[in-house]
Amino acid sequence: MDTTGILDEALERLHSSGPERLGWLSNHAPMAVEALAAHGQARSVHRWLDLYAPRLEEFPSGVEPVTAADWQRALGDPRRAADWIGYFGREIAERPWRDVLGEWWPRLLPGMYGGATHPVIRVGHAVRTLLAGEATEPRLSELAHGLGYWAARHHAVTALVPLPGADSAAAALDAVTPVAERDGGFPTRLARVRGLPAWAATVTDPDAAHRHLTELVRAATHRYATHGHGDATMLVHSATAPNAVLRVLPALPRSLWAPSLRAAWTASAAVTAMYAPDAPTAYTPPGTPTPEEVVELALEHGDEHVIKLTDTALDVGDERALAAALRSIELSEPLD
Repeated sequence: MDTTGILDEALERLHSSGPERLGWLSNHAPMAVEALAAHGQARSVHRWLDLYAPRLEEFPSGVEPVTAADWQRALGDPRRAADWIGYFGREIAERPWRDVLGEWWPRLLPGMYGGATHPVIRVGHAVRTLLAGEATEPRLSELAHGLGYWAARHHAVTALVPLPGADSAAAALDAVTPVAERDGGFPTRLARVRGLPAWAATVTDPDAAHRHLTELVRAATHRYATHGHGDATMLVHSATAPNAVLRVLPALPRSLWAPSLRAAWTASAAVTAMYAPDAPTAYTPPGTPTPEEVVELALEHGDEHVIKLTDTALDVGDERALAAALRSIELSEPLD
C-alpha cells in the first residue's frame, strides 16, 4: 500500500467533489486512485487526476442531517447524498470504523444495485486501504463518502425467481439468460431482470462463503475476456462488484460472510443478464505481459473502468485474468 502520502493527498483533493456528475454518473476517481496506489503507481496519481478533473462536480448541498431516528426515511434518496456522507463522517469520528461498517453493512447490502453497484465498489476500495495501512483521516473520510453514497443510492431488488443453476460460478454465469430488451440505462434494464440461476444458495459456513466468493470473482473476471464486447464498461462490474464485497469480508463479522456472498452473486448475475452478448468471442491476448506491465498499460490507457478491472485481475492473479484486463484496454475508449 502507498506510504508516500500521495493517496491521502489525492483523497483530500477529491473530497471536495460529489459522488456523481450530471445527476447519475458515478465519480470513479477515488476508486481509480486507490487502485493505482495499491499497485505501485502512486507517482502517477495526480497526473491521472488532472486528466479526470473535468469530470468532477462540486460537493452537493445538504437537505437536512440524517439521524439515528430517521435514517430509514432518507435511505435511497439521492438528494440526501451530502446528508448521508455527513452522517457517516460523524459516526466514524465517534466510533471504530469496523463497528460502523459492521452495523451498516447488512442494512446496505440488499441495495447494492443502486448507482450501478459503484457505491459498494467504492466502499471496497476504501476498506482495502484501511486494512492495509494506517487509518488516516482522509482514508476514514473516504469510507464515509462511500457508505454515504451507498445509502443515498440504495436500491433493493426483490422477487427474483430462482432458476436452474450450476455447480460452478463459471457455469452459473453461463446459465444466465440475457434480458430480451437491451436498450435503456442500468435502472431500466435492472427492472427487466425477473429471475437468475441459483448458485451457492445453501452456503452458510463463512469459510465456504469466502471460497465461493473468490471463485465468483475469478469466473467473472475470466469471462470478461470472451464476453466483454457485450458492453465494455458495464460488464466490468460483474467482476469488480463481487470483488469489492470480497475485500470487505475480513473487516466484517463472520456471520455476514454468507449473506454477502448471496448479494454479490445476485449483483454479478444481474449485470451479466443486463449486458452480456448473445455469444462469446474467442480472445487471444497479444503476448504475455507481466502484471506490472499490464498495470502500466492500463495507466497509459487511463479509462477508469480499465484501471479497476485491471486491479481486480491482479487480485485474481492468473494469465486468463490478465487477458481480461488486456481485452478491456482493447474495447474501451482511452481517457483524454
